[in-house]
Amino acid sequence: MKVEIIAHTPDPDLLIAQAAKLCYSKVGVDEIKEKLDKEATEKFIKMLMGFSHVSPLEHVSFTFAVEGVSRTLSHQLVRHRIASYSQQSQRYVELNNFEYIVPPKIAKNKEALKIFKETMENDKEAYRKISELLIKDNAQKYIAEGMEEEKAKKSATKESIEDARYVFPNACETKLVFTMNVRSLLHFLELRCCNRAQWEIRDLATKMLEELKKISPVIFKDAGPGCVKGPCPEGKMTCGKINEVREKFRNLGVK
Repeated sequence: MKVEIIAHTPDPDLLIAQAAKLCYSKVGVDEIKEKLDKEATEKFIKMLMGFSHVSPLEHVSFTFAVEGVSRTLSHQLVRHRIASYSQQSQRYVELNNFEYIVPPKIAKNKEALKIFKETMENDKEAYRKISELLIKDNAQKYIAEGMEEEKAKKSATKESIEDARYVFPNACETKLVFTMNVRSLLHFLELRCCNRAQWEIRDLATKMLEELKKISPVIFKDAGPGCVKGPCPEGKMTCGKINEVREKFRNLGVK
């Protein structure tokens, strides 16, 4: 899994501080900014993150590039609706030899891993064969309609892989670029860093938080599962490892 922040709002701490302070100030942003040196900004952000005044967090966004994740993960990710997503298309990109993600528990079991890999190879072969059959049929149709052979094959390929992709497994590797504002990110991290989250999206969320802390350590100081800064929100479904989880996320990215 590769996780990278490829863009973000400049001076995120300063922007959030300006926006929040404006709500309670008689003066404008220029005068507010004059009094916000690095130390004052950091002090204010630390205070703000303990309040329920979270709308200023929406002014700052981060854009991530993610590779080496499965469609299982991406189907969960896009449920976080206050975000913008771009994903590698299986409709326009021909994936005759697609990569796939192997769940750790399957990887540790020799027999399960053998079955899993055989299934993936069978899926690849099925995709190739179905694509070839459909491309042949569709190309002939276009040629019969008077289209040149080369153009007919190109049009047929796009139309054919659109249907052949239905054999792809959830394990199929995908690539995404997505953008979230800080308020959405904190909510995402609270849910997906939790031990009860599915393993792959939990791994993604943890890697995202590591990258976020490099840029905005004050904003994301207490980010992570809900138990980092309060009682476990899972109630009877708790993992029972609250102290271990708190230590992990409070020290995440600390060197």
